[in-house]
Amino acid sequence: MAPIGSYDPVEGRLTASSDVVARARQENFPVASHLLPARLRTRLMAIYGFARLADDIGDEVDGDRLADLDWLQAELESAYEGHATHPAMRRLSPVLAELKLNREPFLALIEANRVDQKVRRYETFDDLVGYCMLSAAPVGRLVLDVFRVSTPSLVPLSDDVCIGLQIVEHLQDVGEDARRGRIYLPQEDMGRFGCRGDDLLASSASPALRRLVAFEAERAANLLASGVALARQLPMRPRVAVAGFAAGGTAALAAIRRADHDVLSANRAPRPLTVARHAISNMVMSSRIRAAA
Repeated sequence: MAPIGSYDPVEGRLTASSDVVARARQENFPVASHLLPARLRTRLMAIYGFARLADDIGDEVDGDRLADLDWLQAELESAYEGHATHPAMRRLSPVLAELKLNREPFLALIEANRVDQKVRRYETFDDLVGYCMLSAAPVGRLVLDVFRVSTPSLVPLSDDVCIGLQIVEHLQDVGEDARRGRIYLPQEDMGRFGCRGDDLLASSASPALRRLVAFEAERAANLLASGVALARQLPMRPRVAVAGFAAGGTAALAAIRRADHDVLSANRAPRPLTVARHAISNMVMSSRIRAAA
């Protein structure tokens, strides 16, 4: 990914060098399915544009990333007030006003990227889940808010799905993250399977890394299974979104399994048709459970 900009201490803001919103449209974001009405897609893409911008600042920009994240937090306040400057934030501003979205999920996404500047390892799986509650769960909670279906019983299911998706992404990006000096595989599990840090920088996965990836993939699959329970409790439109959201993760896990859990030798992203097939399966399962209830 190309850097999106750099911090300008005179202007006190990020100077954009690429269109984050346009990139968000090009990437695989299942909740913005074309099966959804344009107004809902626009709202979801605005939220994803924010998440993409925060991640790009945390991962890609040169210079003082913490200062850039401070800029983003100030820009978020400007978006709530209706005078943001960045294109992604200007797109988000009317969504914030229309839906009266809480600041906390957005602030959590910024905080996750602050954590990334300081924390390079996670000792236990619970520690990693704590990070995912900042980096992933807020997106699911915002999706529920967009559809106006958020309830105390649905939020934990949404959190499970988002944590599962984040773990899948970490598995896909093991090599890329390691080259950045970050390891999202729990250190406790690495020791258990005899996997060393150097294994993550190889051109192909060692037997130890493959076993570790298989173990973490099973954890992710168990979390993604909450997507069916979540979808069955939702009206049709949010059910489509959640089914698509979870399908991206299950399809990616299938691709990892087909590669015998070698996440280093090639890109293991699933094909769009595979994602669609899993989304349809999720819809059918949730509909059957809903009908039987």
